[in-house]
Amino acid sequence: METFQALLALRLSEALVRAGLPPAGDLTPATDSRFGDYQTNVALGLAKQREETPRALAQSVCDVFDGSDLCERPQIAGAGFINFTLRADALEKQLTGLAKDERLGVARTEAPRRIVIDFGSPNVAKPMHVGHIRSTVLGDALARIATFLGHDVIRDNHIGDWGTQFGMVIWGWKNLLDRAALTSDPIAELVRIYKTTNERGTAEPAVREACRDELVRLQAGDQENFAIWQECVALSMHEFERAYQVLGIRYDIQRGESFYNDRLPAIVERLQASGLAEESEGAICVFFRDIPELADKPCIIRKSDGGYNYATTDIATVDYRLDDLQRDTVWIVTGAPQQLHFRQIFEIARREDRQADFHHITHGSILGEDRKLMKTRSGENVALKDVLDEAIVRARKIIEEKNSEMDEAERAAIAQIIGIGAVKYADLSQYRMTDYVFSWDRMLSFQGNTAPYLQNAYVRIQSIFRKAGEQPADDADKISLSDAAEKVLAKRLCQFAEIVPAILNDFRPNVLANYLFELANSFHAFYEACPVLKSEKPTRSSRLALCKLTARVLHRGLDLLGIGVPERM
Repeated sequence: METFQALLALRLSEALVRAGLPPAGDLTPATDSRFGDYQTNVALGLAKQREETPRALAQSVCDVFDGSDLCERPQIAGAGFINFTLRADALEKQLTGLAKDERLGVARTEAPRRIVIDFGSPNVAKPMHVGHIRSTVLGDALARIATFLGHDVIRDNHIGDWGTQFGMVIWGWKNLLDRAALTSDPIAELVRIYKTTNERGTAEPAVREACRDELVRLQAGDQENFAIWQECVALSMHEFERAYQVLGIRYDIQRGESFYNDRLPAIVERLQASGLAEESEGAICVFFRDIPELADKPCIIRKSDGGYNYATTDIATVDYRLDDLQRDTVWIVTGAPQQLHFRQIFEIARREDRQADFHHITHGSILGEDRKLMKTRSGENVALKDVLDEAIVRARKIIEEKNSEMDEAERAAIAQIIGIGAVKYADLSQYRMTDYVFSWDRMLSFQGNTAPYLQNAYVRIQSIFRKAGEQPADDADKISLSDAAEKVLAKRLCQFAEIVPAILNDFRPNVLANYLFELANSFHAFYEACPVLKSEKPTRSSRLALCKLTARVLHRGLDLLGIGVPERM
């Protein structure tokens, strides 16, 4: 079903043609609801081009605008803005359609893409830390939204399972490993042997050389070293899966860097043969001399010692995603410091005439209360497991205070929904490039722009239905809008179908988060101003239907962000 924004934009275009003007111009939600629901500044731009008075040109458009079934007569404001105010009966009709539509008015895209989205990307033999939250929850939300809009999405976890550090891990495994510690906490033990080996290698040349030898043996396919490496990968993947299960994250494929090893020599040969790569001081590099900001930043694809690096692997990954997976769109979600790297990788793909739409979706950092990168007191990265466990523990305390009679199993389930939802929403409600301060008190608050506040709005609606002893049918014919608070809520509900498709324009789930916060605010204002259960029919039925539609939008919107909702708290 068409949104009000689309319908009014079409009527505006038709009016411009009737007025002898080009059918152009944006129509956007009004910045100030006191002056209307939608607005356009088309008259200002056209008047400047035609050297006319904006207000006079705006009036000529309003005179021929045909939208009496949708809005009141358009009003001109300021220098020549045109404002549109929706009619109550048009809102009631639109709500009827939304109530019967399982997609809540959100249309499927007419141009579906075959997308592979790379997000998360932890490293083997290292714990996932708080910094992994951003890529993981941002990527998951974008994958959910893209799928809902009708795109064909593959979720890829690009695991860091290869590299020079494995020489030290393998040497440490052979010489320092505590099997009991490995059994009780595998990742902690792998980190310990790596750090100890690294320290010894710095101080003892013999250990450093031994680590290099172990790496060479691994790369040459030595059976013992390969078996150790495989066990490290398996132990790490088990830990990753535990975190993803708590977070509610899933992947379609998980490919380690090692998956691409046998493709790397051919890539270097191909780039050399095409003239894109050349030798420089013993290394094979791709230069970008025609791009000023990259002119002095070559991309090394084979080191002077003959080894390969991340760039070579990522070029192989592009090949795999375009050729094997048959994708036409590649989204990579990582931190901003990797911008140069992926600028180079995408530029190489373009120079090889790889026909695909590449996007490096960057994000900022999570800060501690001191506004520096979030660390433990010892200076280590804060483990993701510790953050998730703490979130659930804190949420559980809040639930026990609110509802001490709840049974143990339900309390545990709700604590996980609220705690994990709070962590995700604290991240997703920020613009992705913003650095934000991690605050338990703020993210778990039931006041303000938080997940618990939105979840509580949903729970309040379920409580209304329990008290009413009924769930209204998916039939909005009974909805009537007489109170101002009802109309505000109705307009918010109609905006959901306009908000969701716009999120992918700049990969901004925070737009959806902020919309849901505004919707919850509108619902609470409606709930305070308009008695639901104490109203007489048909008003009672109408308001129950409004409540149900609000609950459905909250549920769907939070689900698109990867956040669950409990039925009660």
